[in-house]
Amino acid sequence: MMSDKATGSYTGTAKLLHWVIAFCVIAAIPMGIAMLRVGSGPLQNQLFDLHRSFGALILGLMALRIIWRLFHKPPPLDIELAPAQRFAAGATHILLYVLLLAIPLGGWIGTNMYPAQISVFGLFTLPALTGADRDMSETVLWIHGWAGFAVGGLILMHIGAALHHHFIRKDGLLNRMLPGKQTPDQQG
Repeated sequence: MMSDKATGSYTGTAKLLHWVIAFCVIAAIPMGIAMLRVGSGPLQNQLFDLHRSFGALILGLMALRIIWRLFHKPPPLDIELAPAQRFAAGATHILLYVLLLAIPLGGWIGTNMYPAQISVFGLFTLPALTGADRDMSETVLWIHGWAGFAVGGLILMHIGAALHHHFIRKDGLLNRMLPGKQTPDQQG
């Protein structure tokens, strides 16, 4: 039986932003790996374009998510949660927010330095943020790639923690972010 320790649910907008960003990140990471391994040609170009488009989408959605979060506090954590777990949850969320802004921004800068443009799903082209510097581009995009692996690891930790709360602690925490789900205190 689920306990009612987790109180409150995220807003519909917060849930929507969370899941759309999650989808974009989960799509962008394997695309980023594949585009470097398929060899040059039309498929690689398509993967680069899609990866960059998803990166631009992630950057814009993260900006919206941060603005939303500034005006809508998240529901409180379970008061019985150990201080170390509270710290880990907070640190993971902060790192995810920082990386999900920095990684696409770094990709944009590195692409501009290459020099190349970023067409977002063929709809519009992002303005250049920097001039050409091929050597610096390699460094920026190397950091961008390794930061992508770091965010992948944080996402796995985030998913693992959510599943731990759902299946082991049975505290209703995961339901706070699931579409259409309510926490026990919201059920009538």
